[in-house]
Amino acid sequence: MNMITRRLCLMAVPLALAGFAASPSFAQQLSLGQVSSYLNSFTSAEGEFTQINADGTISTGTIYIKRPNRVRFEYNPPEESLVVAGGGQVAIFDPRSNGDPDRYPLAQTPLKIILERNVDLTRTNMVTGHTSDGTSTTVTAQDPEHPEYGNIQMVYTASPVELRQWIVTDDTGQQTTVILGDLAKDGSVPDILFNIQREMREWSN
Repeated sequence: MNMITRRLCLMAVPLALAGFAASPSFAQQLSLGQVSSYLNSFTSAEGEFTQINADGTISTGTIYIKRPNRVRFEYNPPEESLVVAGGGQVAIFDPRSNGDPDRYPLAQTPLKIILERNVDLTRTNMVTGHTSDGTSTTVTAQDPEHPEYGNIQMVYTASPVELRQWIVTDDTGQQTTVILGDLAKDGSVPDILFNIQREMREWSN
């Protein structure tokens, strides 16, 4: 679980500040219904991300989202690694490894909360935190049936509503942060991008 959250969770404070600066000051706190509606308003999305790893190194790349339950992180050179969620699994492809990719059940990661077909943050015991600092709304959510899997803390700006970052706390208490660039929504994102078996064949060649 540590490896998956390390790969999936990205940190870039300057990007976060830039995103928040573009939003209106003293924005009204978004309701859980508004946040759920935003997540349910698009099926696919893609955009850029920047990652600061636990060791201080920086990676960049492109994220592809296709709900339900699919996401892909493509890392730029020199890292050139890949994270794919599809078919209920998450696979981490590391070019430095000669073995098969590490694989984990998506259901055991907090990220699955925002990838579900119908996100409903009003469910009992799902949201454990809901605050606003005047410019952004922060919602912390967990799987109400398996809180031991950790949680995801999401930060949204308003006018229009946009997801700017998330912080995942895994089952060991380790925290990592994802900062998203502007997402282009509902474009053409092919299903084949989330086919783990295909990627395994490609990486073995």
